[in-house]
Amino acid sequence: MSSDNTKALMHRDEDDDVDLVKVIIQPLYFGMVANILIPMVGLFICYYINNRHGRTNMVGDLANTLFFVFGALALVQAGIALYWRHRRLGQPMIRTKETIEEDIAGGLLRVSRIVLAGVAAISLWGFLYFYLTGRFRETVAFVLFSFVVFQLVRPRHGSARRLVSRQRALFEKPLSRG
Repeated sequence: MSSDNTKALMHRDEDDDVDLVKVIIQPLYFGMVANILIPMVGLFICYYINNRHGRTNMVGDLANTLFFVFGALALVQAGIALYWRHRRLGQPMIRTKETIEEDIAGGLLRVSRIVLAGVAAISLWGFLYFYLTGRFRETVAFVLFSFVVFQLVRPRHGSARRLVSRQRALFEKPLSRG
């Protein structure tokens, strides 16, 4: 990437008074730790246990059924995370015109912490499944699914730009009194 492109990404848009990098950096780092680093450490621990000691299947023939039950729970959890993110980011965050950037950055961080923690918890189903059954491949599937959902909900420049536009519209919209 050339230095001109890097500079273009790292500064504010000419028509935008909000630094999008500042808005998305904390939620993105939180998400990377919660949804990539921690699940990968857990996966390495499961891999080590699987190769060195092994786990016995504590649930017997129910292992396949349990996989589908945990998978359904993970799908529901992903749907709730997507819904929660959409709903919470649609609520007003801006308190004053002077603090637009700080208000949006703080609001996005608050919403993202809850959503990204919920997405990271999908991988916990895999670790619980490994503990109960000793099946490593299925554990990897849960971790990969949580990573895919993380890719859907993680903050990006485009989504931050749309968030700023929506928040400005909500802020400028007169309160309806009835």
